[in-house]
Order: sequence, then C-alpha cells, then structure tokens
Amino acid sequence: MRLTVLVPGGSGQLGRDLAALASPSVDVVAPGSAELDVTATGQVLAAVGALADRARETGSAPVVVNAAAYTAVDAAEKDEERAFAVNADGPRVLAAACAARRVPLIHVSTDYVFAGDGSVPYEPSDELGPRSAYGRTKAAGEDAILGSGASSWVVRTGWLYGKSGSNFVKTMASLEASRDTLSVVDDQVGGPTWTADLAAGLLELASRVAGGDGPEARILHCTNAGSVSWCGFARAVFTRLGADPARVHPCTTAEFPRPAARPAYSVLSPSSWKEAWLTPMRPWEEALDAYFAAAK
Repeated sequence: MRLTVLVPGGSGQLGRDLAALASPSVDVVAPGSAELDVTATGQVLAAVGALADRARETGSAPVVVNAAAYTAVDAAEKDEERAFAVNADGPRVLAAACAARRVPLIHVSTDYVFAGDGSVPYEPSDELGPRSAYGRTKAAGEDAILGSGASSWVVRTGWLYGKSGSNFVKTMASLEASRDTLSVVDDQVGGPTWTADLAAGLLELASRVAGGDGPEARILHCTNAGSVSWCGFARAVFTRLGADPARVHPCTTAEFPRPAARPAYSVLSPSSWKEAWLTPMRPWEEALDAYFAAAK
C-alpha cells in the first residue's frame, strides 16, 4: 500500500528520521515549524487538506504523524501558555482537521504525563499525574486528540536521542571531551529511545492505520526495551566512546535542581505495543550501539 504521510515537526530529530527511514512506497511531507506552525489554524487546515488531496490524486492513503511539540521542559515552567498552544491547542486543531477530511492521526506524547512515583512500568491505562508544565500540556494534547472524533492514536515515548538536534547522548559526548569527571543524577529511571527505532515503529503503525487495521487500543507505549538511570545511561555513552565510565559520578536530583520536576520513575511498559502485534522494540543498549555505529 502506498502512503502519503504528513509529519508536522519535520525538522526535529524524530521528524527527520521519519522522513529518512520511509520506504519508496511512502511519500513523506515533513515541514518544520517555519513551514507549518501547528498553532496557526489556517496553516493546519490547509496542510491537512493538501495532504488529503495529494493522496487522492496519487491513489495513496493519507496519514498524519504529529511530531510537533514544545519540548523545552524547563522553559515551559515560565512559558506554559506557549507550551499549551503547541502541545494542546495545536493537536486539537490538527485532530479536528483530520476528522473533517477523514485522515487518520498518530500523535506522539511523553512519559512526563505520569507522576513518576511508581516502581513498575506504566501501562497506558494508568492514572496520569504530570508534575511539570510540559507534562500537563502534553496530557492536555492527548485529551484533545482522543476526544476529537478523529481516527486517532496516541503513542507515548521518552528519553529520545537521535542524529539531529540536541539530546542527552550528544551532551554527554561533548562533556566527555571537555571534562575530567561529571556528575549525573542516579535517582531518575526511564527508557532511552533512539529516534530511528521509534520512527520505524511509527511508520509500521501508520501503514497499519492507513490500511484500516489500526490497533483497537488508542494509546500505545513505544520505547526501546529495558530501563536505566540517567547516570547509568551516561556511563553507557562513555563506554561506547571508549572512555572510562567511572568518570561519571552519581548524584541525586536534590543535588542538581531544575526548574521543572522530573519523574523519578517513568519506564513505559511495552505490553500495549506487543499486544497490537507491532514489532517489539529492541533493548536500549542495542539501540545505543546502533546509534554509534551509524554515526561513524
């Protein structure tokens, strides 16, 4: 089946991987925020309309994968209005446009919608309890999508890193080259996810959705398998750089205060993804190996 996929947020690390990994049978249109501002209603309506028309003309199936987001977690504490516009109002308009043109919608969300006080991986049905402006606005975006009447799916993920943009892996690689030692929090645990693997999963889901075989469950969790603390993740990065991981020292969240509260535990269960018969995600360690191999 041929697909035509619109990816708002196409200039981000996930959006770029969605475009790069698409097969020849998938026509990806991935505008950045300068080309498609999801907070601009007219632009959104026009983009979804153009997608539907293009799909009809080419005999393909249209799908929207929304990768647009305000992800500056700390900045959102002082600019929640802007974060809400991008993370909640934008998806609401996008979902309404998709419903009107009967275009399926896949929306990418985050582990930050949970309180982070658990000790077992979160399931999609678990109670939300965001503790940051970023988390609250992303939770509002989920509600807007799922209550829109559009044929829609929410995919939560977390701890993203990729080839493009800034991320934790790139930051650790830079610090390894510039510092003898560094301290990284060891009391926050999550699931690192390579954007290339997430993009592959989203494209698989898009194909299913376009073919009318979308999962019954409307909220799915998708991260690389396993979990680790930020300190453990940093040490893994150092190891793959050929550096001594002992140079990374553990510290507590209290010792490294940030404006926005981070979930202490935000591991997402893979059950919903597997139960939807989607390809299971590989362990985060293997994904990190692949990331560094691709970077060479």
